[in-house]
Amino acid sequence: MDFTLKVWRQPDRNYRGQFRVYKAEGITPDMSFLEMLDSVNAGLAKKGEDTIAFDHDCREGICGSCGMYINGRAHGPERGVATCQLYMRSFKDGSSIVIEPWRAKSFPVIKDLVVDRSAFDRIIQAGGYISVDTGGVPDGNSVPIPKPDAEKAFDAAACIGCGACVAACKNSSAMLFVGAKIAHLAALPQGQLERKERAIKMIARMDAEGFGNCSNTYACEAECPKKISVLNIARMNLEFILAKLR
Repeated sequence: MDFTLKVWRQPDRNYRGQFRVYKAEGITPDMSFLEMLDSVNAGLAKKGEDTIAFDHDCREGICGSCGMYINGRAHGPERGVATCQLYMRSFKDGSSIVIEPWRAKSFPVIKDLVVDRSAFDRIIQAGGYISVDTGGVPDGNSVPIPKPDAEKAFDAAACIGCGACVAACKNSSAMLFVGAKIAHLAALPQGQLERKERAIKMIARMDAEGFGNCSNTYACEAECPKKISVLNIARMNLEFILAKLR
């Protein structure tokens, strides 16, 4: 399989970027999207050219670092997968592929397709954790949790913090990410003591980082590789209101 790649190249956040065209040749259908980029970079390195910078780590759809826009879609054309789980058989042989970094003020470009997502880290540091002493690691069934609550917590905890929700939202809102983190801990007994403080601090940090408000277009849910539900945004709003009233 052969492809024409239109890739965003930008030295750093202080320079204006531009698209450059590259050829990806001899690509097999079973290659992942990142393996295809590796192949292109190997060719560039042999020619002494600057390779395409992109972020990745686990390549198993867990870490969330591989985010990029592919043909106008966060993580590419398939639903429920991160870029590292996207395979070249999803594209037509001979087609053109446009590859861009996340476009959000709160995610400044570091280089090429790599963006600075440390704003998410600062939101987590504001309250996305349990700091109270919960003792040693308990057995799985020693703390009785109703099944509906456990399922809510598990579904929200599936968020990998990739930033696709921010990139897909026309307002660059991080509410799906923050909502998932707040809803996850609010559903568990261990998270109750800091529940009020957590909601207020995390939302305040989100606003301070410059993320926009929810656009109510559900684009975040549609592009999320873990299919996090927008119901978590409603749960976040409820937690915030209750925290203020209490």
